[in-house]
Amino acid sequence: MLKRVLSGVLAVPLLIFLVYSGGWVLRISLIIVVLIALREFYNSFNQRDIFPISYVGYIFTIFMYLNDSSNYINISVIMITLTLLIMFLFVKKITYTDIAVTLLGFLYIPLLLLHINLTSNLNSGIFIWFIFIIAWSADTSAYFAGYFFGTKIFGSRKLFPEVSPKKTIEGFIGGVLGSVLASFTFSYYFIPDFTFHSIIIAFFGSIISQTGDLVASRIKRAVGIKDFGNIMPGHGGILDRFDSILLVAPFVYYYLFFYLRLN
Repeated sequence: MLKRVLSGVLAVPLLIFLVYSGGWVLRISLIIVVLIALREFYNSFNQRDIFPISYVGYIFTIFMYLNDSSNYINISVIMITLTLLIMFLFVKKITYTDIAVTLLGFLYIPLLLLHINLTSNLNSGIFIWFIFIIAWSADTSAYFAGYFFGTKIFGSRKLFPEVSPKKTIEGFIGGVLGSVLASFTFSYYFIPDFTFHSIIIAFFGSIISQTGDLVASRIKRAVGIKDFGNIMPGHGGILDRFDSILLVAPFVYYYLFFYLRLN
């Protein structure tokens, strides 16, 4: 637990700096994070003798992040699909599984995390904080609620034992409550007009966040690994730390997108 807490604390100032800087600092940093996470994802399938065409995923990731308008996003998805299909047609050693995992990795990581950058472009950019507050407060609250309340006081009731044996219902509820409280507090001090919406977005966002964590656990169990990497002591790889953000980022972006359009 000590390694987990220390690495988390050390990462907070860096996150604050990058998000506060915004612009190209955030964009380039996000590209680096996404490429590392995508590499971790692709490499994890090597355990099952599946070899994604990783360089195709990297190339189209960079292209999409440097041109993140809606038209270029659509072009990126279409072009990587066509490229992979053509390679499958002409390169005999490439299997349909290699193609499928390559495309899945692109859709699962670069496309979903791109919504962090899209959210930073909304209004004043302050709304981007909700992505990290919702996801990481849910993760942290779920961890401590499950450990202290589930194990020590009430006993633990498993949430989804066949996917993640350590996750409990108590932890899940604690994650939702912790996320709502953190989101409400942030909104109360920095965006008072958004306080009511902050509760709604945190409630559903925390559920989506923990679902994203379970999805990543299911993938790791399928390929037979414990963590996607070891770049962050106590947390695993980059993808292990961002798995809950993957699904939260699009949810927050589209909620805010329609909210700002209506106000």
